[in-house]
Amino acid sequence: MTVVASRYPGAAILVVDDEAAIRDALRMILEYEGYRVLEASSGEDALSVLSRAHAEAALLDVRMKGMSGLEALERIRALHPALPVLMVSGHGTIETAVSALRLGAQDFLEKPLERDVVLARIAGLLERAHLREEAASQRRDEEDRYRLVGDSPAMLRVRELIARAGPAQATVLITGESGTGKELVARAIHRVSSRADAPFIKVNCAAIPDDLIESELFGHEKGSFTGATARQKGRFARAHGGTILLDEIGDMSLRTQAKVLRALQEGEIEPLGSGAPVRVDVRVIAATNKDLRTEIAAGRFREDLYYRLSVLPIPIPPLRERREDIPQLVQQLAQRVVEDNNFRPRRFSPAALAALAARPWPGNVRELSNVIERALILAPGETVELDDLPGADPTAAAPSGSWLGAPTLREFKERSERDYLLARLEENGWNITRTAQAIGTPRSNLYKRLEHHGLVRLAGARAREGA
Repeated sequence: MTVVASRYPGAAILVVDDEAAIRDALRMILEYEGYRVLEASSGEDALSVLSRAHAEAALLDVRMKGMSGLEALERIRALHPALPVLMVSGHGTIETAVSALRLGAQDFLEKPLERDVVLARIAGLLERAHLREEAASQRRDEEDRYRLVGDSPAMLRVRELIARAGPAQATVLITGESGTGKELVARAIHRVSSRADAPFIKVNCAAIPDDLIESELFGHEKGSFTGATARQKGRFARAHGGTILLDEIGDMSLRTQAKVLRALQEGEIEPLGSGAPVRVDVRVIAATNKDLRTEIAAGRFREDLYYRLSVLPIPIPPLRERREDIPQLVQQLAQRVVEDNNFRPRRFSPAALAALAARPWPGNVRELSNVIERALILAPGETVELDDLPGADPTAAAPSGSWLGAPTLREFKERSERDYLLARLEENGWNITRTAQAIGTPRSNLYKRLEHHGLVRLAGARAREGA
């Protein structure tokens, strides 16, 4: 039993019993194994102790003078919901045990207490609490790693669509260029759905050979094909009750598309080599960087599957259309690199940020992440300067000096957007319609932004000069 103590050295255990002899006996058992013991002689005393000290677990007697153990348990669960409680009774009945478990107790013991049983149950409580905390920590880390960043109008629209799509059960089709964050959007939808506690399974359709993708998606029976030496559960079955992301679905073969369509229509799959269909409850999210309408016209994608998938379409804007989000993205990506590599924290200079915001980013956020990581690895100083950026031209700091020295992030965004619009207007001969088409925004929206920055009159004057 010494292994238990070494695994959780100094863990504090609260012993609650109105009999001093029992408290003394439990204290001796627990302290001998390395635990730290807190004592309380009543339910009221237990609540008082917990208000002053932290405990990793509690042993709580059912029958005590004054407040009963079950009443104390109810109060403890309300005030300290994460505290694992082991109920102890000298007159144990099934009814009492069921009541205790319904009120939130993790386990139930009958007196007389045996040393080894007490230690084993305490070890089990601590282990389960540790696993729950570890799982919660992993979920928090995952949520942070897959967090959507940006407050630009384009990203606010994406967030609005996520909030609407999440509670629904309909299929979602996420479209956008490679590297824009389609998987992040899919995970965000899953997190705000009723399936958040169920599995999220990702399938990269482009990375799995055609002769294996059906097996990966739907599973197979032993001996169903050469090399099938054991039964395999498919991704759809593993995602039962949760969400499956079919990434790069535009690369899926027509044969597999037909089976995915059946899974969507009938709610069932058929593993290879099995003559019996299997019911599955899965929410499907698909993502692609291809224009599926073009693929349909070319005969490479099923039109009926397209309409099944695109019940809730969510287009993701490329990075060049939300440049105002780049400072926040740089901060998040840099923090991730620092944590993953145990680097010392470093900041990016205003000139470096301005240059990053001015780049075209054909690879979108994935390309930005690559640049940030290389810059943090290669930069010699505490600040990443302009000439530390991969491919940077130190003589061409930024399109406009007005970006540099912006006092706040909001001011930086305002100046960078103004300079960006000026540059694109110049490229398109100060024609507002052509500029709106070039940057992928409605003409009315561009006009509003130009009006916001006081550029409407200037654009009109330049257009007349050009004419």
